[in-house]
Amino acid sequence: MSRHVFKPVADAYVRVTPKPVQTSVANFYNNLTYADVILNQFLQGKIVLGFSDVGRFVVNSTVGIAGLLDPASHIGLIAHNEDFGQTLAVWRVPQGAYLVLPFLGPDTVRNTPDIVTSTVTNGLFYVGALYVTLPLGVLGIINTRVQARSSLNLVSQAALDPYVFVREGYLQHREFLIFDGHPPTRFYNEGDETDPPASRGENPIP
Repeated sequence: MSRHVFKPVADAYVRVTPKPVQTSVANFYNNLTYADVILNQFLQGKIVLGFSDVGRFVVNSTVGIAGLLDPASHIGLIAHNEDFGQTLAVWRVPQGAYLVLPFLGPDTVRNTPDIVTSTVTNGLFYVGALYVTLPLGVLGIINTRVQARSSLNLVSQAALDPYVFVREGYLQHREFLIFDGHPPTRFYNEGDETDPPASRGENPIP
């Protein structure tokens, strides 16, 4: 379905939508879901970053006109990427099996609870009017597909085995996020399971 439905729609969206509008739409959805980042900063004990992200959310929700603009980045409140899957990794929950979920794509057993937390921290979850949530939800799916467009094109063009290519790329990216951009050095005789530090306030020692 992704290839036959979402891809043509995303391609058409890119063709007809001006780049500044695409950027504003992406900013809006990043801000709409940013409470999930804030929650998981605090759950991981990253208090300073948590309050920084609260400031980012407030600035972009007000001065940034509901997140359509990103003035927070211009004043040094940079965006972060945290979710409940990363929090569980910090709490040393095992990764579990690699999954490919319908409509959602690559995942692991450890990351699946974030489906719940990301849903209940999404502002659309609390809007009861279907005529609001339905079109915004569809636009959000299109935006997500557009953001992944270049990566998906790379898979289709360069991968000899798309499944293995996506799996390895996804797991490496998750490890990169879990270790805040400083994954440990790995050797061939080591296992694949990540072992994040108990505190994310310090970079792990390779």
